[in-house]
Amino acid sequence: QVQLVESGGGLVHPGGSLRLSCTASGSIFNIFHMAWYRQAPGKERELVATITAGGLTNLTDSVKGRFTISRDNTKSTLYLQMNSLKPEDTAIYYCNKRASIHWAWGQGTQVTVSS
Repeated sequence: QVQLVESGGGLVHPGGSLRLSCTASGSIFNIFHMAWYRQAPGKERELVATITAGGLTNLTDSVKGRFTISRDNTKSTLYLQMNSLKPEDTAIYYCNKRASIHWAWGQGTQVTVSS
């Protein structure tokens, strides 16, 4: 059973930056396509960014040019660099594999963008 632990969230002003991390237990992390998701209050969870096992990335339109997804397979860790943050980026951010059947969700990390 893979366990996911997200960290790095916090409260930032609009225009600020944060770097999220997600560590996956176990040694199988490197073979999976991975993704960051987020869920804002009262909204459904949405896909934010994906990265293939080989490192190809894709971002949802609302974060293109501001967010960067990356991974370090030697550390079984997924990252999300978030720049130029906006109030609408406020949400709980989760990582998981990019698949129709997910691992158990972690607790997520809260990102709040507010002045």
